[in-house]
Amino acid sequence: MRKPTDLVEMETMLMARHMHLRSRSSGTQLDRSAYVLLSRIHLEGPMSIGQLSEAFSLDASTLNRQTAAMMREGLIERIPDPDGGIARKFQVTAEGVRKMEADRAFGVAGLNRVLENWTAEEVADFVEMLKRFNTDIERLDGRPWPRPATDS
Repeated sequence: MRKPTDLVEMETMLMARHMHLRSRSSGTQLDRSAYVLLSRIHLEGPMSIGQLSEAFSLDASTLNRQTAAMMREGLIERIPDPDGGIARKFQVTAEGVRKMEADRAFGVAGLNRVLENWTAEEVADFVEMLKRFNTDIERLDGRPWPRPATDS
């Protein structure tokens, strides 16, 4: 007999597959890593390679490659540390915000289609469960993800 966690694993695998297929469609402008990096920097404010490495558990060479590509595309720029530190930081450019928001709108539109037959209460319950699932992962990993303020 399958345990409930076996079913959670199956459903999260399928959700990741569906999200991957969505991101490969022609409706998005950014690759997944750029979208996630932009989202984090946009939420948290300017971040150094060291801060990004800690936040994502990635080595500096991987982040240097990713940020260099994002700088070439005009998505981020390097700035002096606003707090006066030595390390330069990355901040999202207006073009980066534009593309990130366009991709987010594309994703939200897709979710609206998927959830169109759900009640507002069902959507709110789903959000709470996803948030709890993610925050428990973050707690175990020791790296919480910043979240935007909610309207509630």
